[in-house]
Amino acid sequence: QVQIVESGGGLVQPGGSLRLSCAASGIIFSSYLMGWYRQAPGKQRELVAKITSSGTTKFADSVKGRFTISRDNAKNMAYLQMNSLEPEDTAVYYCNAAGPIPQWDYWGEGTQVTVSS
Repeated sequence: QVQIVESGGGLVQPGGSLRLSCAASGIIFSSYLMGWYRQAPGKQRELVAKITSSGTTKFADSVKGRFTISRDNAKNMAYLQMNSLEPEDTAVYYCNAAGPIPQWDYWGEGTQVTVSS
């Protein structure tokens, strides 16, 4: 049974930092592209960042220079370090595991990030 579980969300002031974690089980983690997406109220879900099994990364323009993504293949974990947070970063953040075939695509339930003073 595949499980993708996010943690680390919360309320933070503008300019603050948060680190999101994603724990994956039931998959061969090293074979999966791991991604973080977010969805703000009234908006579509959008890609924040993704990382290949070998560590190649891609970021949305809106978070470049502020967010970093990493993974630990030995622990089946992915992380999103978010610095210099802005109110516009407020959203539910989802972890995605995308496998080598389209049917192997799994999502967590999301974790809320709220940036507000």
